[in-house]
Amino acid sequence: MAVADRHGLPLAVLIEGGNRHDSVLTERTLDAAFVEELPPRLIADKAWDGGALSRRLAEERGIELIAPKRSGNRQSNRKQDGRPLRRYKRRWKIERLFAWLKRWRRLSTRWEYKAENFLAFLHLGCMVLLLRKLHPRGRL
Repeated sequence: MAVADRHGLPLAVLIEGGNRHDSVLTERTLDAAFVEELPPRLIADKAWDGGALSRRLAEERGIELIAPKRSGNRQSNRKQDGRPLRRYKRRWKIERLFAWLKRWRRLSTRWEYKAENFLAFLHLGCMVLLLRKLHPRGRL
């Protein structure tokens, strides 16, 4: 799981087993952030449409969770405010981050046996992306 800023640069990454749902890992990923100050909004997909997570993020961290309403939600009569969902159109930036990270073969196909080694290569890939943003002319 990853958190990116408005430019698609990584702010936090976390790896976990494939049987864990990403919305459960949200707070752990935010704890593993590279930066001290987290963004005021978190844009997520329909899986994050949960009242408890949204309230916890707002109360404990001051982060607004923007996620479209699930169609099969029990609270289907709840109105979906369209204004925050305009920001949802920017979710492609996190997908671009994953595409940038998948350019490295070592990250696209996990060859490492130990999770610590894979996480170290993932952090290395994030550092290269951030360094390219700081020094765009040179090839890193």
